[in-house]
Amino acid sequence: MTTTATPLTQLDDQLAADFYLYEALLSDEERKILLKARTLMGDEVKPLVNDAWGKGELPQELIEKFRGSGLTALAYEGYGEHQPAISHLLSGMLAMELGRTDASCATFFGVHNGLGFYSIYYGGDQEQRDWFLPAMATMDKIGAFALTEPLGGSDVSGGMRTTAKHEGDTWVLNGAKKWIGNATFADYVVVFARDVDDNKVKAFVVEKGTPGFEPVKIEGKIALRIVQNAEITLTDVRVPDGNRLQNMKGFRDVAEVLRQTRSGVAWQALGVMIGAYELALDYAKQRIAFGRPIAKFQLVQDLLVKILGNITASWGMLVQLARLQDQGIFRDEQSALAKEFVAARMRESVAWSREIFGGNGIVLEYDVARFFADAEALYSYEGTHQMQTLIVGKSITGHSAFVG
Repeated sequence: MTTTATPLTQLDDQLAADFYLYEALLSDEERKILLKARTLMGDEVKPLVNDAWGKGELPQELIEKFRGSGLTALAYEGYGEHQPAISHLLSGMLAMELGRTDASCATFFGVHNGLGFYSIYYGGDQEQRDWFLPAMATMDKIGAFALTEPLGGSDVSGGMRTTAKHEGDTWVLNGAKKWIGNATFADYVVVFARDVDDNKVKAFVVEKGTPGFEPVKIEGKIALRIVQNAEITLTDVRVPDGNRLQNMKGFRDVAEVLRQTRSGVAWQALGVMIGAYELALDYAKQRIAFGRPIAKFQLVQDLLVKILGNITASWGMLVQLARLQDQGIFRDEQSALAKEFVAARMRESVAWSREIFGGNGIVLEYDVARFFADAEALYSYEGTHQMQTLIVGKSITGHSAFVG
């Protein structure tokens, strides 16, 4: 979409972390949408997250906040409240905004609005899109994405154990999936399975309550505790042929979904970095030690500036990636580099932010502990740091270092 940038003089409510005024790249209309998300997250979601995180629950009240926000499906032509679909730049900044308040909420929303929604949007035919997506666009139906398996993470492409057998007008699924966000309550779970007849990976929309589909919540997590991750057992799960996504014809199509959504995780990581930085900056101005605010200490300023540098560099990389996406010319390795770089910068930045809090940085009361813990999950999911480096490394050297 063609936009006119917002004049710098109108950015009177800019983020402290937006040191190079990246929000000015948005049009007035786009920035209104971003500020709508900022208000939602700050005024309505933030008061709920520490209690929910501590309990490891996703309260219905929190889901309702997103359901009534009108922020779902904005990036999808024909389905969101805003038409034409918004730019990748705005879509990324919305993911950043959610992560800035809470990584769990950003992940819950991203699984539904990104992985789940995009799998059907990209992998389904028009009839399937029109059947499943309108209810997902309003969040009357919640989506999930089931790819990872108990014995298969990064290597699932070549060793998927979940199988699909075509029998008449149905498919029979058997196997297991793990770490599947939203799966304990989702209405539509996109399950990937290997067709035993042609050995190709196919995708199926398994609807809530289908016999043989058993999701069990994973307990004891130290990160993204609000996200309801499940281990799923599939035992002779019968899915009608109409629920097999017609345009998902192999793992290459699965990789396309991941290519598109991986940048969203990088934007979430930027948001987590920004959220932790803002907490640390405010704390440094208020915390008194040796008779003065610790913001006056050289070592504290050094940490804050290093964090801001990480944020600014990451933001610049993601802005250019969004431009390439809007032009339809971005490559897998560009998305991989963004996820690898930004997630790594996030990990060190939240650690520095927590360091500024001293002992106060390990309790939920000060929020930063939640950012510190959640960063570990973002660093690993949607492709680990090491897998991203192998994707980029193959691109720049022409040699694959993948094992297998």
